[in-house]
Amino acid sequence: VQLVESGGGLVQPGGSLRLSCAASGFTFSSSVMSWYRRAPGKERELVAAIISAGSSTNYADSVKGRFAISRDNAKNTVYLQMSSLKPEDTAVYYCKAKGYWGQGTQVTVSS
Repeated sequence: VQLVESGGGLVQPGGSLRLSCAASGFTFSSSVMSWYRRAPGKERELVAAIISAGSSTNYADSVKGRFAISRDNAKNTVYLQMSSLKPEDTAVYYCKAKGYWGQGTQVTVSS
């Protein structure tokens, strides 16, 4: 199993970023995919999750209405569109599937 995140970076408050996670080594289309994050000094927390068909999603209260998770089963890729970013969204963002984790991508929200 391999999960490779990309798309992180430095963005100003109120800005947007789209994270991608390219997956391989398992049956992506039938797997629940999740995004987690770990902010400095905090525990890793679930940000969003999406079921295999993409028809059901789940979000942390802190990101509802600002973040959107989606997937492209033809490309074995899951996305996290982040909008109206806040400094408290600063964290390393991880993709998770079947108990496996990606290496993470840093998102920094700062002016």
